[in-house]
Amino acid sequence: MNLPLIFAAWLAIQPVHSPEDITITKDGIPVTTVNRLDFFNPYIDFPIFDVQKYQRFLDQLDKQISFEAKNARLDHNGNIIPEIAGFKVNRQAFTEQIYANFFDQHSPSLEVPLQTVYPKVDSELLSDIRSFRIGRYFTSFNPQNKNRSYNIKLAAEAINNYVVFPGETFSFNKVVGKRTKAKGYLKAPVIVRGEFSEDIGGGICQVSSTLFNAVDSAGLAIVQRFSHSRDVPYIPPGRDATVSWYGPDFVFKNKYQQPVLIRARTMGRLLIINLYSSEGIQYKPRKIPRPPT
Repeated sequence: MNLPLIFAAWLAIQPVHSPEDITITKDGIPVTTVNRLDFFNPYIDFPIFDVQKYQRFLDQLDKQISFEAKNARLDHNGNIIPEIAGFKVNRQAFTEQIYANFFDQHSPSLEVPLQTVYPKVDSELLSDIRSFRIGRYFTSFNPQNKNRSYNIKLAAEAINNYVVFPGETFSFNKVVGKRTKAKGYLKAPVIVRGEFSEDIGGGICQVSSTLFNAVDSAGLAIVQRFSHSRDVPYIPPGRDATVSWYGPDFVFKNKYQQPVLIRARTMGRLLIINLYSSEGIQYKPRKIPRPPT
């Protein structure tokens, strides 16, 4: 149903009332105010609904009041922290209310209708995939290098508890996001064109490389992987996976029929990444080189 076209035609035969403000509320509390004629084009003989302007208003309203759903996750002891449902503007219902109010001026205020947003990972799913390990890898780092160690910890936390569903691809850059000072990342050594330098987020390639080996050991499909321009000490030669926000990414695909859970953490001088799934998964593990001792 094309509401803008239907109601624009209806509006053409309706008397246009004098402009009045409408207060938009959530739980009875004012959120914003709009004018009844804000979304109509005033430069033609009869007003036509300005869909683009209205959509921008809806986008902004959603940013103001929506609440993102939170997946269930495991704490450091393996206990399940339950999911939390979110909500967003019910755009269809709200649009119908806006039209009715614009044309009939029923009320000076409108309560925003909301719809529930359910998380992808709930406690039941997490309970089913948290115990059966299908892949594992660990590497060591120097805890005396505080900045690099902290970057490794941050990146590991970013991928921890992430669930990759059947047929879904995992992008390290998309999941971890841009490494910035605002996110807490610090300057540490990086390799640029075969030479050591310093940059924000130095050390996160150890996380992507450790993840690659855990993923490869589980027999998952590697979609994209690049090696550094020189060998790195924490991984066997040729077994690394370099990443950069404006450059290489590490991407893999879950080719199995069950979800795969990533568990990543630092412990002392070790970075440990385990992959879990349901006991019913049919997977083909691979033998890979052990990390340097």
